Amino acid sequence: MKIRTIIKPFALSALIISALISCTDLEIEETDSIISKDTGDFTFSPLADPASSLSDLYNKIGGDFQGQDNIYALNEVTTDELLVPTRGTDWGDNGVWRQLHTHTWNSAHLFIKNAWNTLNQNIFRASEIIESNPSPAIIAEAKFLRAYNMFFVMDFYGSVPFREVDEGPKVNPRVLTRPEAYAFVLQDLTEALPDLPSTGPDLTKTVKATKEAAQFLMAKLYLNASVYSSSGEFDSADMDKVIAAVDAITASGFAIESEKSYFEIFEPTEDTETIFFLRSEVAPRIWNTLHYNQNAPDNTGGGWNGFSTLAEFYDKFEGDPNTNYEGDGQEERRGIVWDNTNANDLNLGIGYGFLIGQQYDSDGSMLKNRQGGPLSFTKEIPSLVGNTEVQGIRLIKYHPYDPIPDTGDDTSPFIESFRRHQVFFRYADAYLMKAEAMFRKGQTAEALTMVNTLRSSRDNTPALTSLDESSLLDERARELFIETWRRNDLVRFNQFTSPWALKEVSGDPNVNLFPIPETALLSNPNLVQNPGY
Repeated sequence: MKIRTIIKPFALSALIISALISCTDLEIEETDSIISKDTGDFTFSPLADPASSLSDLYNKIGGDFQGQDNIYALNEVTTDELLVPTRGTDWGDNGVWRQLHTHTWNSAHLFIKNAWNTLNQNIFRASEIIESNPSPAIIAEAKFLRAYNMFFVMDFYGSVPFREVDEGPKVNPRVLTRPEAYAFVLQDLTEALPDLPSTGPDLTKTVKATKEAAQFLMAKLYLNASVYSSSGEFDSADMDKVIAAVDAITASGFAIESEKSYFEIFEPTEDTETIFFLRSEVAPRIWNTLHYNQNAPDNTGGGWNGFSTLAEFYDKFEGDPNTNYEGDGQEERRGIVWDNTNANDLNLGIGYGFLIGQQYDSDGSMLKNRQGGPLSFTKEIPSLVGNTEVQGIRLIKYHPYDPIPDTGDDTSPFIESFRRHQVFFRYADAYLMKAEAMFRKGQTAEALTMVNTLRSSRDNTPALTSLDESSLLDERARELFIETWRRNDLVRFNQFTSPWALKEVSGDPNVNLFPIPETALLSNPNLVQNPGY
């Protein structure tokens, strides 16, 4: 496997770590869709410094998408990819995690409400920037960010409330239907494109809106058009637009990474795949899955022992079904558990990807659980409650030993930005979107060739001999696990309502949309609750 042997620690944010440990934020934020007081007549005052407000919005979105709850949980914990089993009293949290995984949520669910408020607030803030007469470049970036947030409101809830900046709290926001929201997002991206910069792989530029990031989001729109229109049919013209958008990204220099290992793509260093990343602290992607006794030099407090994956998801990968040590025949993307020999030689400790079986410390010693027994993660999780602290395979893409570029100044803003680096739009995703579009057009042989080209770039990953919907969905799972797209994929492939281990509820198409939060319905009579809620 292409795993590097020189590793440096990076500093983690103690504030983020302490705030996110198996907790739920009960604070309610006022947003443009929740009206709490009457202020009389309203006049919009343009922002004094739109550029500064744009920077603030980037930072806010980075924070909104970094947590383990809310937006991330709706995208991942609702799927067969992630679950948060209750171990003793840990991670009980009044059932909020279990309800997501079993699709038994309701309109009062805290994460559903928080995601709604956060995304709609970001939409309104972007509108304020756009309407403050800034430069064309700032307008373009703000339109991209508005489209980015509206995409997720449309994807999660269907209906999208929209308030014009010159409408005061006496005016109830109008509500865009899903097709209207689709058109709105597409218009924002289309209008933004001419004034967005174009870039190839470049960490100093891909943290902001670019033509390539807009083209990526356009490809997502076109690929999911059948869902957002409720037609259920993949239109060939839409698939052609997916292909054209991805081809434009390719022409800018993005490509499947061939020089680095798979997990090095997620380091805060240059690669050929990162199209857009958020300045998001990656601590929740690391510590929410690891056991309390797994640690790194900059976090001797260990992990939070929460997030796990299902045995059936792990079994989608090549390799020994019961272990993941080096030499077990696993494909590169499934990762590795360092055994004591490797840990001694390379000073690694925590592994990559899917962590199953005995875990080791960086000195090569076998780790123990809090009761003094072997820290050996089991494959099966018998229930969502009543589990021991070692049940469930853990999974990790970002790593506590990832290096920071050496610029000679560890306090520089450049260095600080590298400590907050969550990859959100990746070329491999765009590449698989193109392959899927070709498959939907009936070009199965060409799509299979594309998929196998990607697989050949990942070590120990044999070629597929055929391609159908199931194998294409599985390939996206193997390549893109815990990258925030699993729910979107399952809905598009009509598999979100299918049963999987520990989820008894199935077959109800209404759960393809989340409910409109109760607070939003009370504050805006123009909203109508989604069917089934």
